[in-house]
Amino acid sequence: MKISYNWLKQFIQTDKTPQELSLILTNIGLEVESLETVQPVAGGLAGLVIGHVLTCVQHPNADRLRVTTVDVGGPDILQIVCGAPNVAQGQKVVVATVGTTVYPNEGEPFKINKSKIRGEVSEGMICAEDEIGLGVSHDGILVLPADTTIGISAKEYFKLEDDYLFEIGLTPNRADAASHLGVARDLAAYFRSSIQMPDVSGFKTNNENLKIEVKVEDTNACPRYSSVTISGVTVTTSPEWLQDKLKVIGIRPINNIVDITNYVLHDLGLPLHAFDADQIKGAKVFVKKCAEGTPFVTLDGVERKLSADDLMICNAEEPMCIAGVFGGKSSGITEDTKNVFLESAYFDSVSVRKTAKRHGLKTDASFRYERGADPEITTFALKRAALLIQELAGGEIASSVSDIYGNPIRSFDVEVSYKNINKLIGANIPDAEIKSIITALGIEVAKETAESLELKVPSFKVDVTRECDITEEVLRIYGYNNIEIPSKINASLSYGAKPDREQTQHVIADMLTANGFLEIWCNSLTKGAYSKVPEEAVQILNPLSSDLNVMRQELLLPALESVAYNQNRKTADIKFYEFGKTYHLINDKYVERPRLLILLSGANQSEQWNHKANPVSFYNLKAAVDAVIGRLGITNYQTEEVKNESFAFGLKYFRGDKAIVTFGAVTAADKKKADIDKDVYYADFDWAQLLDIVKKNRIINKEVPKYPSVRRDLSMLVDTNVTFDDLKAIAFKTEKKLIKNVQVFDVYVGDKLPAGKKSYALNFTLQDEEQTLTDKQIDSVMQKIISNLAQTAKAEIRK
Repeated sequence: MKISYNWLKQFIQTDKTPQELSLILTNIGLEVESLETVQPVAGGLAGLVIGHVLTCVQHPNADRLRVTTVDVGGPDILQIVCGAPNVAQGQKVVVATVGTTVYPNEGEPFKINKSKIRGEVSEGMICAEDEIGLGVSHDGILVLPADTTIGISAKEYFKLEDDYLFEIGLTPNRADAASHLGVARDLAAYFRSSIQMPDVSGFKTNNENLKIEVKVEDTNACPRYSSVTISGVTVTTSPEWLQDKLKVIGIRPINNIVDITNYVLHDLGLPLHAFDADQIKGAKVFVKKCAEGTPFVTLDGVERKLSADDLMICNAEEPMCIAGVFGGKSSGITEDTKNVFLESAYFDSVSVRKTAKRHGLKTDASFRYERGADPEITTFALKRAALLIQELAGGEIASSVSDIYGNPIRSFDVEVSYKNINKLIGANIPDAEIKSIITALGIEVAKETAESLELKVPSFKVDVTRECDITEEVLRIYGYNNIEIPSKINASLSYGAKPDREQTQHVIADMLTANGFLEIWCNSLTKGAYSKVPEEAVQILNPLSSDLNVMRQELLLPALESVAYNQNRKTADIKFYEFGKTYHLINDKYVERPRLLILLSGANQSEQWNHKANPVSFYNLKAAVDAVIGRLGITNYQTEEVKNESFAFGLKYFRGDKAIVTFGAVTAADKKKADIDKDVYYADFDWAQLLDIVKKNRIINKEVPKYPSVRRDLSMLVDTNVTFDDLKAIAFKTEKKLIKNVQVFDVYVGDKLPAGKKSYALNFTLQDEEQTLTDKQIDSVMQKIISNLAQTAKAEIRK
């Protein structure tokens, strides 16, 4: 939001510099993101002075040029060659001296240099008004009155005053500060001073010659509608002062009527709209909703199809304006307008927000109505604008003010206690100081006791409805920097649930990051087409777009978009992880499920001079999964092959009937949705289940074994449907105490083996924590393992 320093001083008298005000505004909650000097005329007329043409003679070498001598109040008389047809001796003129940069209305700025023009020296330029940005005429030089003092700067003569522009980062809850009046209110509260409101006491109805009947059919969407008519106006360009005010804050002047509505908007914070009264058919205005699909052409020339929920300003036959959002093309102010119907209304913020989003429109009016305008200022703003129209466009007030306000919006009743305010702020602010700040903010004290205040919060403070809101108001005016940070901090021991969810997540995130994975955060909103269980999809009632119309049911597909984004930009080697939630509608209840996703694609190790790039495989993913499971201390789980539509192939780790993690290769269908043609592997962890297991795990500390371990190898033939996990389970079932580990170190499947067979080579690690194992003990255990493998898995031991 842009605020002008000079404009601000119309409401509040202050001797603070713009730089000082910038700091104050930031400290009271209106963060100034930038402060810049703004000049109403480009270049600020720097280097231009008032001169007196002493002589003017024909140029000896050019018919259309004159050679002049000009006194600019300095020690030297300047010789200037001028081509203007109206230059003459004795004139007072504006002169650009050597070294001055001139900013014309059209074209690039240029610097004045001493030069020769057709053989004659020229030491400056006598300026036309369009050459220095003071007008549009180029018929000749700008001739000033004869009594003009020479030698003074043009900036001083034309009384140009530099302005300063505050760029304020307005938060959505501060609708009350979305104008110069709103910002001035906060400054007045800070300085404990008063606001100088514009004078509308001169408003009076001249006649009743232009009455337009108004009927509000939807009082929920439009609680208040005020209007008045002005007849006999002349639409023309605005005076310089008004144009300058708007230009400073980045508003392009259009004509005096429209400029006045824009001026009042940024002055008081309430949007107004001016209609050509002669275009209001039937001399009636209806505030209502139109039929679904009604065509309507807005000011930008675009035809839009209205929704049945759009509030419209209509005449007796057709809609004229989208209420609080955008005007219509046929009823707007033009240069032929003679009579004006002026609207000043309060529209429901939710209604305006939905309509603006539905049509993709974002205007200054919708910006303010969406956040909450002040319903109590409609007639004041109306009178302010009507008086300005009379002043700048002529005409007469041709009707009484119509003010339809059936159910007045009451101020908010809030009770606060001094004790609670100080407790929340963490400081002991005197009661008198708290009360002083509250009243300075325009909040009325309805009742007071020694401990508390009963307050009536004005309607323009739409976000102040609770005691904590009052506390925030007090704190920002009192000053965040005035709250001392104590040198002593008291803390008490508190019980925390184990495991600490955040700490556990950080441990795994740190481990994955240390192993080359990058954390990603994907949008929880995604495409409805990604929902694999549509009946459980959580739909967004008012989606930003069709690509963001449901909450995600899984982390995979949004993450695949990140994979595609990177691979399309030549970053093919992917190692991603994401902690996030999925969202489901199950039995009419909304369910959130915390998950951990790991993604791999491309090369496991990039190509170097001494080795080639190795593509990632399922086993790289399994290593990452096992690392996460192991880091959490989870050892007791079962494994089975995954066969469902979410994986091309994969495994599942589970306990009982609950899966811990499912991992494998992404299906071709899912890769196609994200437009990926490379292999991608992913793991989907049930993070809530993992935390539950970690919570139940007991940490057991043991001494390092004193006695050595022993390794024995076995090679065997088994059926192709027998897995390593099957063999491992048989071994541990055979001997639980002595067998510490079982690993596979070779697998062979080929034509040299009998049909339906494969070869496994396993190593077994044995260790007794109480004594050194003997050969007899080791051989006994191995014979039992061989026997059980033969009986249970029909394994044939190879020698």
